[in-house]
Amino acid sequence: MAGETPFRKRRPWRRHGQQAPQDGTGGTGPAEGGHAPAERSAAPPDHSGGSDDERGRSASLEVAGSAALPDLAARQREQDRAEPQAGGRLHAVKRGVRKSGESAKALAAQLADRIIDTAPRVPVRDLATLRRQFPGLGPEELADKLVTGACRGTATVGAGIGAAAMMPVPPAMLAELAAEVTGVAAIEMKLVAELHEVYGRRPPGNLGQRSTAYLTSWTEERGIDVTRPTTLNAALGGQMKRELRQQIMKRMARNLPNLIPFMIGAAVGATMNRRDTRKLADRVRDDLRKDQIPWDRLPALPPLEQPLNPAELPKEIEGP
Repeated sequence: MAGETPFRKRRPWRRHGQQAPQDGTGGTGPAEGGHAPAERSAAPPDHSGGSDDERGRSASLEVAGSAALPDLAARQREQDRAEPQAGGRLHAVKRGVRKSGESAKALAAQLADRIIDTAPRVPVRDLATLRRQFPGLGPEELADKLVTGACRGTATVGAGIGAAAMMPVPPAMLAELAAEVTGVAAIEMKLVAELHEVYGRRPPGNLGQRSTAYLTSWTEERGIDVTRPTTLNAALGGQMKRELRQQIMKRMARNLPNLIPFMIGAAVGATMNRRDTRKLADRVRDDLRKDQIPWDRLPALPPLEQPLNPAELPKEIEGP
């Protein structure tokens, strides 16, 4: 028909352009402002009659997606398998650290109770007895003798525990560490009490009250101030027990190298205990010198009460 565009000259349907339907009236498109018919706009595009480049583009995406899926799935499966294992190992490590910390705290609490029970059983020599055992010595020379003997005693304890730990036996290590801390504490409390006698600073009270004062002095690593009621009336309450547990924890941490096997721990234990005892003695003596009472002005004091069941201490600390 005249006016129609031949079939061979029709333009192909374009995806994004507006195409007018053939109305059979000889027009090549809709009038200006017109709309395409609803059936043409609603109908899905026919990819079979489309261009080759569109078919190639959709096919390449499908192939790429299908090739990437197995790799992603494999990586996800590996990650899922690795995460529980890593989480389990981390949880086991945390649980082990928490249990070891709880065990150390429980051991420190037990040692604190043991040291509290041992304090009244520590035999202490009064000033008259010390002057008879070390005649002709002044306060400083006598204090030096006491410190030397206590250092020998704690070194002996450290060497003995180190020798006992010659072969590493984990169940016995805690018992060896507890025995060392208790033995060293008894020797050092005896030293603290006798230094108070030498410098004329005996705390008032009976055996139990003085033992509490000496235990407080050992815990705080300082001399007792008899003018402060808080230091004399330091009953074994919560604060004092907390400080004692902290002191025991520090001692256990410092004494861990003493458990090195093959006799190495014996030498390390002797050296470290001697050093720690001397450091404690220096701090206590510095505090006691501030308010020292000379012997010629020291009032006559009654002999010290001796415990009925005294604790056994090394002979090195008794002197000649």
